[in-house]
Amino acid sequence: MTVRRLGLDFADLDAPAAAALIARQPAGAPFRYVVTPNADHLVRLARRPELAAVYDGAWLRLLDSRVVARAARLLALKVPRVAPGSDVTALLLTTYLRPGERVTIIGLRPAWLPALVRRYGLDAVAHHDPPMGFESDAAAFRVAIEFVVTHPARFAFIGLGSPRQELLAAAIAGTGRACGVGLCIGAGLDFLCGVVPRAPAWMQRSGLEWLHRLALDPRRLAWRYLVEDPVVFALLFHEWRGMRAG
Repeated sequence: MTVRRLGLDFADLDAPAAAALIARQPAGAPFRYVVTPNADHLVRLARRPELAAVYDGAWLRLLDSRVVARAARLLALKVPRVAPGSDVTALLLTTYLRPGERVTIIGLRPAWLPALVRRYGLDAVAHHDPPMGFESDAAAFRVAIEFVVTHPARFAFIGLGSPRQELLAAAIAGTGRACGVGLCIGAGLDFLCGVVPRAPAWMQRSGLEWLHRLALDPRRLAWRYLVEDPVVFALLFHEWRGMRAG
């Protein structure tokens, strides 16, 4: 079942259901990818409609924002269940990864990889960290694509930030030569390796994880969280008003 909100068809799945569905995909199946839009993604999509095809091309679109979900409910808009990318990834690594199974990781800092390996007992990791600005460098972009193609895994975790990770995932799928499921999870692996602390569980449940992240990195996130992302409330209101008028 899907729920259409702000131009995207979201899968109505929570994290456990999404992880179970992803884990059921055969290892050798043609590559397809999962996107996890939050408020930042939705605002960007409104400003850059050319990105819509990249999100539409995803196999699953999972809502990764309790703030967006709560705002939609306040307007009596139907909203999908929330499935944070970090939670889906943690479940795949702890519950569904087979002993000795390889995973492919794109984007985690090399210095942080050992912590992730220790924490989740990973036995075989293929890791590539593209250089900054790789999405504008045709050669570097091709290297990232080929890395996933030549290191097949049932799960490929792509944590490069939006829209770089989504553009890369779509390009990988477009080769027709890759297999597995690619998960576009932003900073998910940064949290899971323990180097970047995640918000306490009560803040996550309350939709205040953004505030915790803002306190940790105000210089980088203040403009995004306090100026750009609140536009999503106007987008939801516009959608609600359009539905009322219709």
